[in-house]
Amino acid sequence: MTTAAYPPGGTYFDNGKRSFTTVAINASKDNAIATTEFLEASEALLGLFDVLGSTAFLPVKKDMQGNIAKIRTRQLETPLESENLQDLSLNELKAKKHTATEGLVWLVRGLDFTSQALRRNLSTPNEELSTSFREAYSNTLKPHHGFLIKPLFSAAMSACPYRKDFYGKLGDDRVRVERELDTWLGALEQRVGILQEFLGGKDAKW
Repeated sequence: MTTAAYPPGGTYFDNGKRSFTTVAINASKDNAIATTEFLEASEALLGLFDVLGSTAFLPVKKDMQGNIAKIRTRQLETPLESENLQDLSLNELKAKKHTATEGLVWLVRGLDFTSQALRRNLSTPNEELSTSFREAYSNTLKPHHGFLIKPLFSAAMSACPYRKDFYGKLGDDRVRVERELDTWLGALEQRVGILQEFLGGKDAKW
């Protein structure tokens, strides 16, 4: 069963939770991304899996929740070293640990998967969600998954609701929903890109 996830007269993006559009990027400090804000926005994104409405998406959601928890645990342990994600990772690696950094790698992969699926669907008006999510999975998470995990994610892709039902759950005004989704995706894509560049660098290796 799908979930209506927006206030009356509004859209899903009015639900009062943190949006990626309000996650601070410190351009003067190598595009440092605020840890608390990013984790809050990532948690808010998980609500989209509820809107997708299938228990098949639980493995996707739980995986991302677990990675958020790893990052937050490190932040709580070393708050002064963890105000932004890049410092959190670098300071953890200096301590010869990598639990949170590994969590960040997988969280960014999950966010990239979600953003690519929704961007493709938004840009391809006649394509169903299952196709968009399947293509995004092939481009992002699938190369990193073992043979036990792939069937779980493939099941989720096949269980996507019809396009019209999904967008209907995001708001009554389709034009407004698509405009706000586009803005939200742009902010998510920007932050994912910054973190991919950071995590791909030699300083973030363990």
